[in-house]
Amino acid sequence: MRIILQRVTEASVCINNRVHASISKGLVVLVGITNDDTLADIEWAVSKICHLRIFADKNGQMNISLIDTMGEALVISQFTLFASTKKGNRPSFLQAGSPSFATKMYEIFCKELSTMLAREIATGVFGADMQVSLINDGPVTISIDTKNKE
Repeated sequence: MRIILQRVTEASVCINNRVHASISKGLVVLVGITNDDTLADIEWAVSKICHLRIFADKNGQMNISLIDTMGEALVISQFTLFASTKKGNRPSFLQAGSPSFATKMYEIFCKELSTMLAREIATGVFGADMQVSLINDGPVTISIDTKNKE
């Protein structure tokens, strides 16, 4: 599972020129799923996302987590996080999870994140053509890979 976190002051996702979901201060969570991903990957990633101290404390230091700030989350499925650009100029997406598997894992991921945050989260629609708008705060953008825990 590959995840890109973007700390935002606001974000929204539009589908068919209509706002599907929006958040204020919090995180946009772009999630790419591969067929090798497990429930353990989801649990680890959700815990990391919720507890990662990337919000400013009263001294301006990144010392506060999403849970601590009561921030919001907008989760978007993004198979392109598994693009391979090794050969040629057209990316290959063979590493991305099959739609049926990835859909189930995405839904579990969203449910687990909502449960750990103890509040509803905003989501896109798996497989839809979406337009994501955001104001990246900082900017702070962090990459997480459950198979390469750095």
